[in-house]
Amino acid sequence: MTGGTRLAGEVAVPGAKNSVLKLMAASLLAAGRTMLSAVPDILDVSVMSKVLAGLGATVERDAAGGRLSIEVPQAPGVAADGELVRQIRASVAVLGPLVARRGEARVALPGGDAIGSRALDIHVNGLTKLGALVDVESGVLVARCSGRLQGASIWLDFPSVGATENLLMAGVLAKGTTVIDNAAQEPEIADLCAMLTAMGGRIDGAGSSTLIIDGVDQLTSVEHRTVADRIVAGTYAIGALMTGGDVLIRHGQAAHLSIVLEKLVQAGAEVDVRDDGFRVVGRGQPRSIDVVTLPYPGFPTDLLPQIIALESVSRGTSLITENIFDSRFAFCRELHKLGADLRTDGHHVIVRPTARLSGTRVTASDVRAGAGLVLAGLVADGVTEVSDVHHIDRGYARFVENMTDLGADIRRVSDRAVA
Repeated sequence: MTGGTRLAGEVAVPGAKNSVLKLMAASLLAAGRTMLSAVPDILDVSVMSKVLAGLGATVERDAAGGRLSIEVPQAPGVAADGELVRQIRASVAVLGPLVARRGEARVALPGGDAIGSRALDIHVNGLTKLGALVDVESGVLVARCSGRLQGASIWLDFPSVGATENLLMAGVLAKGTTVIDNAAQEPEIADLCAMLTAMGGRIDGAGSSTLIIDGVDQLTSVEHRTVADRIVAGTYAIGALMTGGDVLIRHGQAAHLSIVLEKLVQAGAEVDVRDDGFRVVGRGQPRSIDVVTLPYPGFPTDLLPQIIALESVSRGTSLITENIFDSRFAFCRELHKLGADLRTDGHHVIVRPTARLSGTRVTASDVRAGAGLVLAGLVADGVTEVSDVHHIDRGYARFVENMTDLGADIRRVSDRAVA
């Protein structure tokens, strides 16, 4: 890509990566056909489709129309394909549904982004309280339950999104009442609760830190529309401010990005919230802001690389603190190659202003780092080449095409690079 152009125009935000993968896992809770709409055309959906197919489901995808059909058999398999599971961490979400419905689940220890340790202890402890016996056998997480899971009161040591989702899906078919305290509150969990409720689940407290689930004997398959992707929306919003642009982000839900949009306003953006999205306008050089990532409704860790890219071209010094993942700052090494003035210290990074970024070759280490590097390349002098963009494909549908439509001078030269 060649820097120096401003983003202007409209972009439509698809359904959320962080929701649709869990909705796909939830389809395992009921025999029959689940229909999902607003499904993003991303690599992770393809991988998760193969995981479900390996469990006996028939998955049909209309990528252009954003629809996904999942036909689940009466007795799905219990062993998820290890090679596929290691490609995306979200595949561990099949653990709760399988042990709840089949009494057994075998899921390889998952892979995904290289952004630090994300232990499964919270998942395991919760399932154990529900009556499952959980062990690791040759790199495979095995959960078994003789008979039906039993409702229990579960306190999460950390509001883990993945653990909340797994225990929620296990709890809807458990006997009795399950209470999950200190649950994650992300909009994607509320989306999962909405689908499970439509399937016949009984859930109180969606969107709060306490979920109360009254188990039912059986669920039915449904049609469900995926909530809009707030991280994709936030990425385009930051890009608009960085480039002094003017972007209408259609389908973006401002309520899910309240702290992010507040920070962008502090940095100099004009934000206009509309019925079907919001508009972000950047005028002049952004002002520096300090950011601390926290579980929702705090500033999302998935927008950390993008906000660091913004700070690298802002006026003044900023302090960015990461409280979720211990290796998220690996992105800073690549941004430094573009000329950013960064200094990391544990969970903090100090970003000082620099006259200009300068294009060079950089490597995407994960989904969000890749997006952050593209944003940096949009404002860097000369040509920036981002390699390993298969990471970006995992979470951003039509990213290059959308950026081009907004006026960016960007093209894909292979599956492994954007230039």
